[in-house]
Amino acid sequence: MGREADVDMKRAAPGVSIPPAGARLVVPDVLRGIAIVAMLIAHAAPFVPSRPGAVSFVTSMFSEMASPLFALVMGLSAQLVWNRRPRVGVTLLQQTLRGLFLIALGVWMSTWGSWVAVILAYLGALIIIGAPILLARTPVVIAIAAVVLLVSQPLLAAARGWIWIYTAPEPVREVMYWIFLGPQYRVVNLLPFFLLGALLVRHGFRRDALLWTLAGIAPIAFLTWGVTAFTDLVPTQSGNYTDTARDIGLVLAVYVVVVLAATTRPGRARRFWDAIFVPLRACGQVALSLYVLHVGLIALWNNAYGLPVANAYLGWFVIVPGMMLVGWLWWRFIGTGPVEWVMGWITGRPKRIRRG
Repeated sequence: MGREADVDMKRAAPGVSIPPAGARLVVPDVLRGIAIVAMLIAHAAPFVPSRPGAVSFVTSMFSEMASPLFALVMGLSAQLVWNRRPRVGVTLLQQTLRGLFLIALGVWMSTWGSWVAVILAYLGALIIIGAPILLARTPVVIAIAAVVLLVSQPLLAAARGWIWIYTAPEPVREVMYWIFLGPQYRVVNLLPFFLLGALLVRHGFRRDALLWTLAGIAPIAFLTWGVTAFTDLVPTQSGNYTDTARDIGLVLAVYVVVVLAATTRPGRARRFWDAIFVPLRACGQVALSLYVLHVGLIALWNNAYGLPVANAYLGWFVIVPGMMLVGWLWWRFIGTGPVEWVMGWITGRPKRIRRG
């Protein structure tokens, strides 16, 4: 495991091969930055309840894209860890501790009283389940991702009829909700994106036939959702095939654009994309801290005032551009996010709080 990934990454375009020790790949950080910004936009939407329909549609697309994109990035990161050829037992323990930390943090944050459907527990369960699968060879990972994708709709439909879940002890019931029954998120739907992220790292971030194939799949998948959703041919339900088609279209489109931008040859266009990438890379490297901070601020507002009944633009600006500014300032002048630092300490992969 990992050998073919190392070879592919060495053939990748300039700027996206395996970096020296201590350096970071641009693509995962940018994708993670886009995911956290998408969540900021989605969670800030209640501050502006009166808005045009077109704005609501765009906001909803950011909301739908955020969670599968986070899952994809977690797969990217998990595969990059395996590519360093660490000890299997130690790495599995570290990934499990990382997952348990996210679960504990997510469960705690769910008690804060915000209007946010906190995703961290679902992502924690995802990495605990997904990381060991990456020990398999590429054909096996592809097969598992395809099978999970194909059985997701009937499996979720069956799980909703499992009466024993609703009467099971609290820990069991919570785990089943994270995997099968969550109203917004489910590990069953996120796992194919996690595995896809790992496969993309094994292949390498470069302009080739695979990237152009993904570029072709993206609009087809999105239009499939659009036609079925707006003509009522197939009712869209969270987690069903049409819902997943939309997520695939959005995530693949973002991935293709980011890789195309990251592999642009040096010149004016490359300098443009490098400038665009700076705030996204910054937010991506402190994404977990930004997530905790913005949910906390929303909880303070919600507990004090409730959901806004009129447009509160100040709240929107604090949560979206305000959090992006905080993320950039912290990244620029300090470095590692505080929550990322704590997680690194707990999982045995400590990080320096300040940049070198």
